[in-house]
Amino acid sequence: MARWDPGTEGRLRRAAVELFVEHGYDNVTITQIAERAGITRRSYFRYFPDKREVLFGGSEQLPDFLAEAVRTSSGTSGPAIALDAVRKLGALFEERVDRDPARLAVIASSAELRERERTKTAALTDALARALADRGADEATLLARVVAVCFQEAVERWMRTGERLGACLDAAVAALRSTADLFPDPLRR
Repeated sequence: MARWDPGTEGRLRRAAVELFVEHGYDNVTITQIAERAGITRRSYFRYFPDKREVLFGGSEQLPDFLAEAVRTSSGTSGPAIALDAVRKLGALFEERVDRDPARLAVIASSAELRERERTKTAALTDALARALADRGADEATLLARVVAVCFQEAVERWMRTGERLGACLDAAVAALRSTADLFPDPLRR
């Protein structure tokens, strides 16, 4: 096997998810993941620094990507800019992320992985808020939080259903709009 086989990272991800589903996240070792993927434990660390990152590797690049998407958006309002940026992020996901519903189940089964997912989401939300503020968006932090929730819902739906991620984002935004109508205006009491 070639030292830097371009398919190794994908094999590691698939092997890890399979093993996590079969035995539970806490019961699987890096050695087991590496062996199932056909590499050595030492080679595993060329791709991922720890066991969690086999599920989250590459996510550290997403905040910068999202901030750049905000900077280059042709939208004219804060919400339009934010949605345009997360649509670009969604296109990147569809291109580079394996749509694997089992990954969602593995993350849901582990407090450590749920915390890592929250950390990743917080980094994206912070990057979105800062970039929106730089573009002069009103209520940039609130807008970023709301859009991040919609994006997270869209990604989960995309993983479960296989629908286009853009359509899943549209559905999440529509559900948010519908839900917002349930809250009465406190000034009209």
